[in-house]
Amino acid sequence: MASAEDFRAMALGLPEAEQSGHFDVTDFRVRGRIFATWREKDGRAVLKLTPDQQQLFKETAAGLFVPVAGSWGLKGWTLVALDRIDAATLGHAMQMAWRNAAPKSLP
Repeated sequence: MASAEDFRAMALGLPEAEQSGHFDVTDFRVRGRIFATWREKDGRAVLKLTPDQQQLFKETAAGLFVPVAGSWGLKGWTLVALDRIDAATLGHAMQMAWRNAAPKSLP
């Protein structure tokens, strides 16, 4: 189980990650590109995965990763079940999401 603070700390622990926001959503960005979001009012955590990564997590971590509804989900945006996920799995997915948004020049 991961808390909102765990999610936030994990996101901000990645190189050049910054916390920002839009509408009622807290987002985490690397050089201006969003890789994760958190909405406090309903505890909704979302990661920017590729469609292939999303499918992999759906198959290997059943019930922990669900595509966001509509076209955003088809693009790889994925809901994360923080109330059931372990830190290692969340960390792995968070790093993938960060890498998907980060410039290739970052380590």
